[in-house]
Amino acid sequence: MKVIEHIHRALEKSNPPEFSYEIVPPPRGRSVKEIIDIAEGLSPLNPPWIDVTSHASSAYYQENGDGSIVKRTFKKRPGTLGICGIIQNRFRIDTVAHILCQGFTKEETEDALIELNYLGIHNVLALRGDTLNYSKEISKNRTVNQYASDLVEQIKSLKKGQFIEEISKCEPLDYGVGVAGYPEKHFEAANFKTDIQFLKKKVEAGADYIVTQMFFDNSKFYTFKRACIEAGIQVPIVPGLKIIKQVSQLKTVPKTFSVDLPEPLVDEISASPNHVEEIGRRWAHQQVQDLIKNGEKNIHFYIMNDASLVIDLVKKFK
Repeated sequence: MKVIEHIHRALEKSNPPEFSYEIVPPPRGRSVKEIIDIAEGLSPLNPPWIDVTSHASSAYYQENGDGSIVKRTFKKRPGTLGICGIIQNRFRIDTVAHILCQGFTKEETEDALIELNYLGIHNVLALRGDTLNYSKEISKNRTVNQYASDLVEQIKSLKKGQFIEEISKCEPLDYGVGVAGYPEKHFEAANFKTDIQFLKKKVEAGADYIVTQMFFDNSKFYTFKRACIEAGIQVPIVPGLKIIKQVSQLKTVPKTFSVDLPEPLVDEISASPNHVEEIGRRWAHQQVQDLIKNGEKNIHFYIMNDASLVIDLVKKFK
């Protein structure tokens, strides 16, 4: 089932909201068992879908014995396509594969979408992705998507059977497409208004829904949603949340995701660092309650690779 169908179904029901989740592949060299364990923990909650993040290759530089420097590239977290296949086909949970512009050519993207189609996966999240820490050389016979809106256009063109190279008797690839929205604006956008216009361009390219970056202040989400509506954006917007579980995240979360943490949350954790998990869970619980009160029927949790706190929280709303 497409994500947009799950969203519409939840909006039509009077039941409690549906919770979706985002996980990351394990680091290179680690077993996929930890992902299977997470999926087994989430499965009883009947999630409508699970997102699996994708990561472009990174570069590191190695000095040889003769003093020369050699650049090597590798993926720190490979396995997105395989993990999507495991979750969807073993647990019967629809999965959403993240597809990136950065680090991938259009040809590589098309290949990935063909592979996903073979696995029975028909949902993707189109993202520009983080800037590479190296310059990837693109051969003259290859092309790239510069922006997420370009990527959405490529994915939607496959629905019409339009592949990069003409293929005889090809079958269309029908994907549901989500895109990211930023309640506190993307850190590279000049201002909030400009960022909303970029988001509108992604929707006009064919995105079915928007899922937001994590936020910890619901008022910022409501402001963002109003701004989207005023700009003429009519697709559903799914709020994204995360539970703070470590004191170190007071620094890493704002730095990594370019979001603000509310003063009351920071003050409470700083005053009682030994109770950070309890505080983080309570804060997220209050956010969920408020979102439900204001009519939200789909809520997305960024769990990364630890679902325990989220599972305990979500059970209270079932």
